[in-house]
Amino acid sequence: MSELQAVFWDMDGTLVDTEPYWIAAEYELVAEHGGQWSQQQAHQLVGQALTYSAGILQEAGVDLPRDEIVHQLMGRVIDKCAERIPWRPGARELLTELNDHGIRCALVTMSWRPLTEAVLSALPEGHLEFAITGDAVSAGKPDPEAYHVAFERMAADHPARTGEPLQRQRCIAIEDSVPGTAAAAASGLVTLAVPHYSPLPQSSDWHLAETLAGLGVSELTELLPKTPAAV
Repeated sequence: MSELQAVFWDMDGTLVDTEPYWIAAEYELVAEHGGQWSQQQAHQLVGQALTYSAGILQEAGVDLPRDEIVHQLMGRVIDKCAERIPWRPGARELLTELNDHGIRCALVTMSWRPLTEAVLSALPEGHLEFAITGDAVSAGKPDPEAYHVAFERMAADHPARTGEPLQRQRCIAIEDSVPGTAAAAASGLVTLAVPHYSPLPQSSDWHLAETLAGLGVSELTELLPKTPAAV
């Protein structure tokens, strides 16, 4: 059996259940500008790059530049997270077990750095080595750029730390949304999808699970190909 080397975590909807915070902020912002918003529109933005989502909100009547829309939404979500961070079932437990086994973990999220820092500060130091955020890449999910950047960053010092190269087929990306799962799969990482707001079909490109609760290192390792592909 192949040994699991690393796990790359999505944040919103996967590690933390912040999607209700985002949706509430969208409703508030659109209403403040005299527009109309719906659950169907909100769910279409789940997992998308924030600048893309801002463009859709502009179409719904929000008369602000895209960056300002992102900052306003994010500020409201950060305020909610300051009151309570809603962890997804099993996420913290799995992250702790991975760290206990020395398996490297990083965050790959379309949220921007300020919100990401708010979530990271609520975790034990070092549980997530670094975060690739939506404001640090040129193309958001479903483009795989963020996962490529994350993998290359971790791969840079992996041989020095472990004596072997980091291999994509010995790394798992955990996602919940359609854009996120597509991005992870396209990056060549083994992909585990745990759908939350967006249903996902069965596919040979990813593995599906109803929840992270009860999953551990052994269950994740079983998802890896028996013969790892080259880097």
